Amino acid sequence: MSQPGGPLSQLRRGHEELVLGLLRKHGPLSRGELGRRCGLSRTTLYDILAELVAGGAVVTASERETPRGRGRPAETLTLNPDAGQAIGIDFARRGLHVAAINLAHEIVGSASEPHDADLPWEQRVELAGRLVGSLTGGTLSLGALSAIGVGVVGPVGDPVGDAAGDPDVDAAVDPVQDPEEDGAREPAGPHPAQVLLRERFGVPVLLDNNTRLAALGEAIWGAAAGVRDVLYLRLSHGVGGGLVVGGSLHRGAYGLSGEFGHITVDQDGARCDCGGTGCLETIASIRAVLDAYRAAGGRAGDVPELAKAARAGDAAALAVLDGVGAGVGGVLAALCNAIGPSVIVVGGELAEAGSALMDPIERELRAHVMPISRHRVSLRRATLGEVAGALGGIALVLHESPLLSRYPAGPELAEDPPTTQPGTRPAKENP
Repeated sequence: MSQPGGPLSQLRRGHEELVLGLLRKHGPLSRGELGRRCGLSRTTLYDILAELVAGGAVVTASERETPRGRGRPAETLTLNPDAGQAIGIDFARRGLHVAAINLAHEIVGSASEPHDADLPWEQRVELAGRLVGSLTGGTLSLGALSAIGVGVVGPVGDPVGDAAGDPDVDAAVDPVQDPEEDGAREPAGPHPAQVLLRERFGVPVLLDNNTRLAALGEAIWGAAAGVRDVLYLRLSHGVGGGLVVGGSLHRGAYGLSGEFGHITVDQDGARCDCGGTGCLETIASIRAVLDAYRAAGGRAGDVPELAKAARAGDAAALAVLDGVGAGVGGVLAALCNAIGPSVIVVGGELAEAGSALMDPIERELRAHVMPISRHRVSLRRATLGEVAGALGGIALVLHESPLLSRYPAGPELAEDPPTTQPGTRPAKENP
């Protein structure tokens, strides 16, 4: 038997995705039609179909007449939209976003709702339950997936499960060393979202940083779909990002990859929440941008009003966004020179400012990136909007994208972790 995440397992997932993709594109098809379109051997195709049918993702449609001469009409197969749902939830700083797809990997709905930044976790999870209910008709059917993928703000280690729902097992959030300490890390407890969601839905909860999950969502369903080397930057209440390197989502040591918001852009700048000075987040977060606009005489209360002012030609709005874009573009150029992506995706609420922000970003990017890269890097706006992180959570549950080939596996991570000595990390297989 092939190891989960091994080459044979990845090849098989690729074959399954090929078959599911053909059924999504063409509708019901016979086995013969699938064989002609997919190019797989008859044995391999029938084996794949048998597993998809057994798992409920594919069902028999109806018999139909085909020009076959004598004999029974060919049996046709189709996607099963009612086999169950995969749910993703993004607990952002000031809002909640949920998304659902069916086992045919079709997005069946999404919903968002803002809330106060200090809303207690019990109320956040209650809100999540209500939004999930609005997508699933009040009846959640997780089918064979039996897990929920969740994004949260801040550093998160291995995207592990919730230790089978046991709130006393310190397995949900990987202990992260304090940057000012030089010693053993103290173990961290499970995240409140995992404990409360497990209690509410009765299924394992996989958790990771929400911005990294947004990068995953954009790389699977969004602006960078199919691209092997992607740099994603989200400009929101915080500033962060994610990297796809060689076709795999990069997590970094202890899950700390993508903290682009804490790259210094002004050594004499404002103090950042991280403890540094002049970080990108101090000029490119929503609060920083709105404060700068108000200091310049503007009156926008939120990003949509700022974007509207910029589109109307407001000089202060255009000047502020130009300065922000210049700072962002300079950071992206440095990252581009170091990492070498083929696509850069900019998302988050501030990206809705459009060309007033994106044009100066591109100007500075082209000015500071290596000449050999200037015409090889594509700068794109994100396309999934607020639900990108929730869709990334779904991908974490499905664990079928090659982007996750170096991640720990899916819902089985909700098993009890092995016992470790203090200051050590649980041993994990690298699929």
